[in-house]
Amino acid sequence: MRWQGTNVMSTPTIRPSDGELAILRVLWSRGPATVRDVHTELSKDRDMGYTTVLKLMQIMVEKGLVERDERARSHTYSPLQGESVTQRCLLKELLQKAFAGSRRELVLQALEAEPASAEELNNIRKMLNEAKKRMS
Repeated sequence: MRWQGTNVMSTPTIRPSDGELAILRVLWSRGPATVRDVHTELSKDRDMGYTTVLKLMQIMVEKGLVERDERARSHTYSPLQGESVTQRCLLKELLQKAFAGSRRELVLQALEAEPASAEELNNIRKMLNEAKKRMS
């Protein structure tokens, strides 16, 4: 289940670093969490110290990526930037940097890098048809 908090703001998109993105993924998937919760989740896949996670989350508060709720003894953190907004920001950057703005090349490379199932291809066709209808 993805967290659908109401506090996700519509401010200019902030590009998170790789470490910040990993933390955001935890917060998007589980909702508001403490540093310990995030550290426990991240430690399943990578070796990251508690103080590193704490420092990153403090920086993320300063940058406006997350907010800290200090009402409880263990502070909880919530994302201020939605997952889809962040994905679009990163995708736009990748589109320009790696594909010179060519959406066609981006899609071709994505499909060649990881072959899509027949069901995924059908869903992609449906989305393309819907996008074409909206443009007409």
